[in-house]
Amino acid sequence: MAASGSDDQGSPFHLVGRVAVVTGGTRGIGLGIARGLLAAGAEVVVCGRSEVAEVDLPGAVGVDGVARTAAFVAADIRHSDQAAAVVAVAVERWGRLDVLVNNAGGSPEADAATASPRFATSIVTLNLLAPLFCAQAANAVMQTQEEGGSIINIGSVSGMRPSPGTSAYGAAKAGLINLTQTLAVEWAPRVRVNCVSAGLVAKDEVDVHYGGAEGFAAVAATVPLGRFGRPDDLTPLCLFLASPELSGYVSGSNLVVHGGGEWPSYMAATDRSRG
Repeated sequence: MAASGSDDQGSPFHLVGRVAVVTGGTRGIGLGIARGLLAAGAEVVVCGRSEVAEVDLPGAVGVDGVARTAAFVAADIRHSDQAAAVVAVAVERWGRLDVLVNNAGGSPEADAATASPRFATSIVTLNLLAPLFCAQAANAVMQTQEEGGSIINIGSVSGMRPSPGTSAYGAAKAGLINLTQTLAVEWAPRVRVNCVSAGLVAKDEVDVHYGGAEGFAAVAATVPLGRFGRPDDLTPLCLFLASPELSGYVSGSNLVVHGGGEWPSYMAATDRSRG
């Protein structure tokens, strides 16, 4: 079903009639994206490895003023059959799939010198192979649709610079950028594939991770815009990429959301940075 480029309330994001899957869509960045898609009128399926009570599913008020809720599928998308099953739920329920957001990912810290093969394999599978598995299943559906579809990979600046302490994660995210560019060529013109690479994003218990409030503030000061990102900072960009009316000629791109990056180290050495 086609969606118009605007709605009666003047929102640029109008996705009524479209169907989306958001992996890892029950918390953090994925939760914000799922809520944004719901608010724009899309039907949304989220997935995660843990069961989620109906009351905890991401909800939002749609463009029609009606409160709406995402459907949840328990799945470990590191396994290709379970990744395909998530897509199948969306198609069985609504008959189509227009948007896939490959958001699930992450990694605990681990020393590259001592990280076990099992650990490294798990991290690369979650952050690189799982997005490929989901994208393959989504592409098989989107290629049959006149309007095709949009695949959005959530990347990280760790894939664009050294990633000490998370080497396997950084390498996987670097691979995700290349995968995005390759799939955009292979699956064109019907399916658009893009990546959104996030910088430092504040998440649950982030103060502890950065050594408390003082450490959190010190790290935030290294960002030119003076703060960590928030999950909702990525949502409008994903909605833009989900809409063919707004981003129909955008494919194979890596859009970076990082508050200006990081202050160059030489500026700190010469006391020229704000940090």
